[in-house]
Amino acid sequence: MRLAELSERSGVSTATIKYYLREGLLQPGRRVSATQAEYGEDHLRRLRLVRALIQIGGVPVASAREVIAAAEDESLDHHLRLGAATRALPSAGALAEDDPAVETARRSVGALLERLGWSCGPGPDVLGPAHRRLIDSVAALVRLGYPCDTEQLLPYGRLAAQLAVTDLDMVEEQPTPAGQIEAAVALTVLYEPVLLSLRRMAHAQESARRF
Repeated sequence: MRLAELSERSGVSTATIKYYLREGLLQPGRRVSATQAEYGEDHLRRLRLVRALIQIGGVPVASAREVIAAAEDESLDHHLRLGAATRALPSAGALAEDDPAVETARRSVGALLERLGWSCGPGPDVLGPAHRRLIDSVAALVRLGYPCDTEQLLPYGRLAAQLAVTDLDMVEEQPTPAGQIEAAVALTVLYEPVLLSLRRMAHAQESARRF
């Protein structure tokens, strides 16, 4: 297909496609003349992944380039390739190491992960974006005096473990590794507001039942 058809099928403007080509996010097409190139289904799949990262996930171009490199690195196992995509999503910054609330939160989260049986030893996911955000969120609860010890956090962790099975089942429905990486990013970003909305609606239902 030519550039115009690639744009129409992908929903990405021709100007944006040209920008992705310049930035190395999209592989060049097959040259058919000095000024024209042809593109195939691989380009369409790559555009969907780039769009999921940048337009849906808010990932910077430089980080998106690293994700794509990891996604195509066949020396990595599929777990690490999926993780590279989700770890690139914007998240909390560095933790304040001298904050007593952070230290309390770190202990609570460590105990929670141990109860759940989740790996927290040396590896690529230690203090990754989600881990840091969890500690940061629990630290905010500690500062405000809200209950957030392991027993209070454990039901949330158990529910998250159940949801993870559903999420990964949806990712596995995609027939290709590239499609699964795209789905991991898109579903992470798009289903988080779904989860938040359902939780608030459930609160309203439970409040009506009780009060």
